[in-house]
Amino acid sequence: MEQIEKNLIQNIDTVAMSLHSLEGIEEFATNYAQKTGLRVTVIDLDGVVIADSDKDKELMDNYLNREEIVQLQTSDIGKVVRYLDSTKRKYLNVVKQIQIGDQSVYFRLGDYVEEIEDNFMQLSLKIISVFFISLLIAIYLARMVNKRLKNETDNILEILHNLLDKKQFEVKSYSTIEEFNKIAKLLNEVGGKLKKREKLKNKKNAKLKLANRQKDEIISALSHEFKNPIAIITGYCETLMKNNIDETMKNKFLQKIENSARKMSDIIDKLRLSIKLEDGKQSLKFEAINIKKMSQTISSELIQNYKNREIEVVGDEKVLYVDRVLFSIVLTNLIENALKYSKDKVKIAIYDDHLEVIDKGIGLDEKEIEKITKKFYRVSGNSWNNSLGLGLNIVENIIKLHNFSLQIKSQKGVGSTFLVIFHQ
Repeated sequence: MEQIEKNLIQNIDTVAMSLHSLEGIEEFATNYAQKTGLRVTVIDLDGVVIADSDKDKELMDNYLNREEIVQLQTSDIGKVVRYLDSTKRKYLNVVKQIQIGDQSVYFRLGDYVEEIEDNFMQLSLKIISVFFISLLIAIYLARMVNKRLKNETDNILEILHNLLDKKQFEVKSYSTIEEFNKIAKLLNEVGGKLKKREKLKNKKNAKLKLANRQKDEIISALSHEFKNPIAIITGYCETLMKNNIDETMKNKFLQKIENSARKMSDIIDKLRLSIKLEDGKQSLKFEAINIKKMSQTISSELIQNYKNREIEVVGDEKVLYVDRVLFSIVLTNLIENALKYSKDKVKIAIYDDHLEVIDKGIGLDEKEIEKITKKFYRVSGNSWNNSLGLGLNIVENIIKLHNFSLQIKSQKGVGSTFLVIFHQ
């Protein structure tokens, strides 16, 4: 049932991306239902049915008070299982508000689920039957084993009584006990081998789970990041193709498209760099760099995008042997994060053995400090929730590659200090 619900939601999202207007929506609903076997209902925000694949929309009541529609007031998804007298079937209905062209509508998909419930009940009855049969067999076997153990115990007790009463001094080999001993030894050997195999299986399962989780994280993060620039590119392209606009506005639109494409390219570059750093495939080209001058240069470039902000660079003229490109990525990420998550002046302090990037922004709590450098982790509740969550992960990997270390000091609501500690 959960999988059906997920599939219906995915289908609704696909429809939302593929439809650009409500023109021909009734024909679309009918064709879509024939292809997928799903029931399609399109309702406007006033509850009036615009199209339905199974019934005449003119004969249908207002849907505004339907349970699944009411749920949309407090949730992104509305859902209900309902039996239809017209079709004599039970459906899982999932509804979601989507944008088609310039109009918002409720788009509902329904899938037949009565057969699933029947199969579930049949399976449950079979499991219960097998359980009770197994229980009876277990009771019978337990009694048999108990009886055999009692006989073996009686034989042992008889031998012991004979020894105590000196009726028998020579104890003959007790083959049954010997067989139990052999079985126990064999079981121990088998158990040892099975234990090793179980450990190997658990390790493989752990790796598979980690790989699947990372795959899901990558897909989720990329989907989140690509959705906005793709929507911008699509929207402006459609406007350029469908409308006659002047050259100035056309250049403005093309600039927006170029910026969105560049953003997508930057995301891919960050992901590739993160993978190369984790796999240890990123080579370094060391050269003597004045860290203070590099900080000043990067600050002057970044401040162009943050009007009425100030970046102060203070401290020693520190020269380090680092990779110019990679270390500039470190400074750019740390300084830009400080600008994003604070409104006051950002300070960069350079000392002989470390540098600090200081802000008086939103700060982090202890749990967030522990997770902030993890891949795809994004701080919850901040106003810049458009990050792929790779920046600080890349920063930490580059710092480690230089045999430096990253230290984070932060207090919620007070600010944060990011320290890059040199070990040269």
